[in-house]
Amino acid sequence: MPATMQSTAPSTTTGRSLRWRVVDIVVASVLAVAIGVVFKLWEFGYEPLSTVSALVLPGSQSLFGGVWLLAGPVVAIIVRKPGAALYAEIVAASVEALLGTQWGWLTLEAGLVQGLGAELVLALFLYRAYRLPVVVLAGAAAGLAMGLNDTVLWYPGLDAGFKVVYVVCGIVSGAVIAGAGSWLVVRALAATGVLSQFAAGREHTKRSSAASRA
Repeated sequence: MPATMQSTAPSTTTGRSLRWRVVDIVVASVLAVAIGVVFKLWEFGYEPLSTVSALVLPGSQSLFGGVWLLAGPVVAIIVRKPGAALYAEIVAASVEALLGTQWGWLTLEAGLVQGLGAELVLALFLYRAYRLPVVVLAGAAAGLAMGLNDTVLWYPGLDAGFKVVYVVCGIVSGAVIAGAGSWLVVRALAATGVLSQFAAGREHTKRSSAASRA
């Protein structure tokens, strides 16, 4: 849990603070819990899809793992504070584990590793760039972390070809589902007005205003 908070007043465009506000913690937690429920529900869709995919190309089942990477990028785009992606992935993974999952409490380990993947990319941009290419890169990094982690924990005895396919497909899934997908999800949320206290919401308002004047 992020320890530093400040008032809920929106930060200005200049000198934007990277400290967590109370509203950041609340919104990050609510979103992470909701996505954690999605994680659990996705288990029912993942099983048949991954089974068929593995028969076609062994290792390609990770193409459907990007759903489990969504929490980090979604919350990071909205909150835009250090640790947001990591916090969201751990909370979402905890919810999934509490609801019961075939992977047990190793789900938390996966959330930690995957959250760190996205977090490292956002840190490289000093938590100030949340354009689509950056978010896609963060999703791809989370997918890379997922692929490497899974091949070590769950597929240690399989051949190198399987592992390469698994990791590459994980990166693609992370970039498309967790990267581009989360960016689209946040834009949809911003359009409803619920993100008015966040930069993502203000950016949507500016785009709408510019479009209406055009």
